[in-house]
Amino acid sequence: MPQTFVIGIDFGTDSVRSVIVNANNGNEIASSVVHYPRWKKRTYCDPAKNQFRQHPLDYVEGLERSVKEAIKKCPKGTADLIVSIGVDTTGSTPVAVDKKGVPLALKKRFRENPNAMFVLWKDHTATKEAGEINKLSKKSKVDFTRYEGGVYSSEWFWAKILHILRQDKLVRKAAYSWVEHCDWIPYMLCGGKDILQMKRSRCAAGHKALWHKDFGGLPPNRFFKKLDPLLDGLRDRLYTDTYTSDQPAGTLSIEWAEKLGLSQKVVVAVGAFDAHMGAVGGQIKPYFLSKVMGTSTCDMLVAPQEEVGTKLINGICGQVDGSVIPGVIGLEAGQSAFGDVYAWFRELLMWSIKETVGKSSLIDRKLKKILLEEAEQNIISALTKAAAKIPPGTSGLIAIDWLNGRRTPDANQLVSGGIVGLTLGSNAPKVYRALVEATCFGARKIVERFQSEGIEIQGLIGLGGVARKSPFVMQIMADVLNRPIKIARSEQTCALGAAMFAATAAKVYPNVSEAMDNMGAGFDRTYIPTKKNVEIYDRIYTTYGAFGNFIESQLITK
Repeated sequence: MPQTFVIGIDFGTDSVRSVIVNANNGNEIASSVVHYPRWKKRTYCDPAKNQFRQHPLDYVEGLERSVKEAIKKCPKGTADLIVSIGVDTTGSTPVAVDKKGVPLALKKRFRENPNAMFVLWKDHTATKEAGEINKLSKKSKVDFTRYEGGVYSSEWFWAKILHILRQDKLVRKAAYSWVEHCDWIPYMLCGGKDILQMKRSRCAAGHKALWHKDFGGLPPNRFFKKLDPLLDGLRDRLYTDTYTSDQPAGTLSIEWAEKLGLSQKVVVAVGAFDAHMGAVGGQIKPYFLSKVMGTSTCDMLVAPQEEVGTKLINGICGQVDGSVIPGVIGLEAGQSAFGDVYAWFRELLMWSIKETVGKSSLIDRKLKKILLEEAEQNIISALTKAAAKIPPGTSGLIAIDWLNGRRTPDANQLVSGGIVGLTLGSNAPKVYRALVEATCFGARKIVERFQSEGIEIQGLIGLGGVARKSPFVMQIMADVLNRPIKIARSEQTCALGAAMFAATAAKVYPNVSEAMDNMGAGFDRTYIPTKKNVEIYDRIYTTYGAFGNFIESQLITK
């Protein structure tokens, strides 16, 4: 096989990463990471309102810069051998667009309007709308949430759209349609000019937008009209057909070919969500739970269609034919906050440092900046080192990990986190350890839900930043779950998965399974449960469940 290269582009929460991969063997040739400058400043966010918006310019500028930087790092002539691009993004992250598919925030009138920007997956401003969707679905002859685990979330497509339509009259009047981030990037790269011609991702549509072949696509207009007349007619401006990511969305437009220094013959694959492509990059196998662990977690499992059959799995984030591997049912679950829990605690501790050291008159501005940056970079590692010395079950603390609501089991973005057992002897390392244990207990709840619904878990695969970088967290995870966890060797599993789909869309391989076999990086570590810790965590887990039930029972909604 002649040397062939593909590009996997991974749009994460904080940055975009482009990886150039040898399609013959999966070897990474070069990569580049670009952080979103507007997002870094949280310019359009309001955490107190659970509002998290991203400007499309962060995506466009980051894409161009990261691809070009990666190509510059490659041996001369590599660009001429690149045949395809694959794209994954966060989701559900929709945006309002005009008839040509241009996000409203790229227009002068809306460039500073957060409602015209991409509504990030972690935006929970639409809890009310999600509740209304659930209520109407249960009263309808057809429960359109039944393939979504039976519970629709405020993190998803329709709830976010309805919230924006209600909140912003100008956006409502200007929005012709709405698109997911993972659909818009390939469409833009291919030079799309008609939104009705956009190839929509099966992954995004099935897991987040109530799409299913049993419904003839999306639910009928009458359902949305009854939900709110503001949605009347929108279905006709969306889509009926969806596509798996082994299919081409098109080829590079003249504009983007020139920008990136690539050929117009470069195939662009249909997009999908990061965790789903990450599972492929991590060589997922049937009944192995693939845990992509970053700011949140997304837990993917695949199972043969003939074995899942008509079984409906309650309380998860959807079961979709072809959302991970074409021809196989993809099952999704996850936690709304994982690494974000640790980041929250870091910021909590950093506040006092910023308010004292950052405002000190005894040191100059340059030194203050250096000290603050050093503290922010080192605080988690210092907490980890100290927390690792605390024997399990001795801190007296139990935490709940719902700091950004609960995704699985049974999505509920109105619940919140908590810590019980605090005393004057509760120091920062003890609290940090309790938070880490809480995120692992949340992971156990997911495993148990799959099992209680009749889906076996034959093994666990760890992917993402936390899995690769924190032995402390992963050992506690293995102890809490009482299962070995294999860690994928690649540090870029999402981008590698996107590259595998790129190679398949360009016909380098006949199917995704062969791309995985030839391009996979394998595994380089396995965490084994420590027997004495397993027994301790079994006892604590029971209290974790009772504490969580108490928090949820005290929930007061407006």
